Amino acid sequence: MRCLLRLLAVALVLSGAPAFAQSGPLAGIGVVLMHGKGGRPGGNIGGLAATLESQGALVVMPTMAWVGSRGVPASYDLTYEQALGDIDGAVATLRGRGARKIVVAGQSLGANAAIAYAARRGGQVAGVMALAPGHVPDRLRRPQLLKAVADARAQIAAGQGGARGEFPDSNQGQVFSVSGTAAGWYSYYDANGSANMPKNAARLTQPFLYVIGTSDPLYAEGRGYIFARAKANPKSRYVEVNAGHFDTPDMARDDVVAWLKAL
Repeated sequence: MRCLLRLLAVALVLSGAPAFAQSGPLAGIGVVLMHGKGGRPGGNIGGLAATLESQGALVVMPTMAWVGSRGVPASYDLTYEQALGDIDGAVATLRGRGARKIVVAGQSLGANAAIAYAARRGGQVAGVMALAPGHVPDRLRRPQLLKAVADARAQIAAGQGGARGEFPDSNQGQVFSVSGTAAGWYSYYDANGSANMPKNAARLTQPFLYVIGTSDPLYAEGRGYIFARAKANPKSRYVEVNAGHFDTPDMARDDVVAWLKAL
């Protein structure tokens, strides 16, 4: 009998069946954890992912459309909305592995996307985690970027949204050039478009964990800029950690685990 049970367990693992899959305080929770602009799966979110998995959570770290290296994305070929659509695949993977609650999360632009996705999927998402959220097209100040926005808008109006070119981009003080289509790039930088965090946050009804480092550029904005715009929820939390933009996921591990346990 013992041998039979052992063979059955091996068969279940090989088949990918969810039986016996999760154990620990976060069993049943699946987390889509997204990297920031010019990052990649793992990176500065890898430590948090390992912690969550050690507590029983299922974690998927998808390769997002803004994947790159050293903070510079490879291209802007896909629009922001198309990138959000790709998250559906990560959610389906988690459900297929047995997750009963889905939480979308990310760092920087990944946090931006988590907020936007949850705003669009409503009750399909059990919670949202924004860790050092970034990318604020509604607060553009650089003349180079403002001019590029106007030029890209004109291209799209002229029916040339699919035209490829070089576009200015910035990330935490870096300024650089990135290739892409006019429509793809513009979708990230349209001040009133899909990547506008305050507008997306105002559509949230789910429990919302907002974590910001005291040395992060957005720290000075406080609760009002993004967090307070979401509908009040007794399980929502605004958390400050002693960190900068990039190390917030590591410094917030205990806060994240505690919040997920109470979800």
